Amino acid sequence: MMDFILESWVSSNIERAKLGWMLGKGKPWQQGEKLKLLFAGYNGTRNMGSDVRVEEMLRQIRHILGAEQVELSVMSQKFEFTRGYFDGSAQVHLPDIFPPFLMDEVPKHHGVIACEGSAFKSKFANALTTMMIGSLGIAAAQNKLSVGYGSEAGQMDPPIRKMCARYCKDSLVITRNEESRTVLRELGVPTELGTDTAWTFEPRPPAYGQDVLRKAGWDGKTPVLVVCPINPFEWPVKASVAKLALRSMTGAYKESHYRSVYFHNSGPEADRALEHYLSSIAKALDAFRKQRNVFLILVATERLDARPARRIAEKLGGGIPVLSSDEYNMYELVSVLRACHMMVSSRYHGIVTSMPGLVPSAGITMDERIRNLMRDRGHQDLLMNVDDHDLEAKLLVALEKLATEGERIADGIAQTVVRNLKVMARMGVYFEEEVQRRYPDFPIRKGEWSWEDYLPPMSDNLKNLIQAYS
Repeated sequence: MMDFILESWVSSNIERAKLGWMLGKGKPWQQGEKLKLLFAGYNGTRNMGSDVRVEEMLRQIRHILGAEQVELSVMSQKFEFTRGYFDGSAQVHLPDIFPPFLMDEVPKHHGVIACEGSAFKSKFANALTTMMIGSLGIAAAQNKLSVGYGSEAGQMDPPIRKMCARYCKDSLVITRNEESRTVLRELGVPTELGTDTAWTFEPRPPAYGQDVLRKAGWDGKTPVLVVCPINPFEWPVKASVAKLALRSMTGAYKESHYRSVYFHNSGPEADRALEHYLSSIAKALDAFRKQRNVFLILVATERLDARPARRIAEKLGGGIPVLSSDEYNMYELVSVLRACHMMVSSRYHGIVTSMPGLVPSAGITMDERIRNLMRDRGHQDLLMNVDDHDLEAKLLVALEKLATEGERIADGIAQTVVRNLKVMARMGVYFEEEVQRRYPDFPIRKGEWSWEDYLPPMSDNLKNLIQAYS
């Protein structure tokens, strides 16, 4: 019911914005003005992946359009968690109850960039997808720039599918993969093929990550295995006034309470599935450590992941370091990931951000994101599902491959990084063309440009990879 209320509320706001625009309310971009763009996303929760990809979008778009010609703003749910991020951009507070905020904030800008990766799916939260559609829909209703950048689409509940088809038909969505394009094309949403935007992210120097590992107990010689777990079964998050009332009166649903009126999926079935996932990982890690000398760490790249990480550590007898995005910012955490020698991750961006460091990695996936990435790499043999009945055995086989076939795996990773850098550059071209289509008088760069010119400034490490694998 709460999802339906949110969807209806946002839909009516889009209709109001369209009517107001037709009646002359609002002001379009004028030649000579800075182009004001609002980046709509899931930032301010210390989700490393969400923050990293937005950081690189801002750098890329500022580089393509010219820093002196744009004014960029980013939504943040908690400024404390985005302090020091998104240099050169303003931050605006995104409240939990967001429809009034969107109606007020989106018209202040000349365009919206929807920057959430899982923007068009019901897997995590219909409220999040509603927010993405609302942001794009209000901008499109006012004939402004309306772009989904590096987004994914998957299964959507019927009301969300209808919303997406109705209100995103005048937007452009540049997807992370061909599968997402297929979903959106069926709804009549214009698409182009792109990728994630985290490929160009540059963390703190390698020495920083190595120092963190040493302080955690690493001897500087033993291979480091990093595991990034999640709770795959606490999704989707749904709004529930009834649960909130019971929580207030009786303390029920305390463990599954996310925030405000939102609650994680919970119940005996979810608990059993999570226990199987955590136990399978712990047993495989225990067996692997008996076969090979490795230094094991657990990393929570999202604050919520600290809970499953600590449970795995407990199952292994304690003493395993658990590092969290609560304690380390995105620049620090990615440096740690790249200082490791092997990775197993259920977090998509745990894998993506480690790949420019050529860290051999395996994935345990809950949806299509890691599956598509491993297929792109040609490493389907390193892919597992969170609910595999034989997850323990499959993971032990994958760990052995990481230990013995690291060079082969790293070579496939390097090729994939360079290939995705080229696709990310092409995204920049699509974006520049869409700006020209919406605002023909906006001063775009003149002359001939190489594909690298459509990427933000890159590190020497990425330049060397391009030279070796281009």
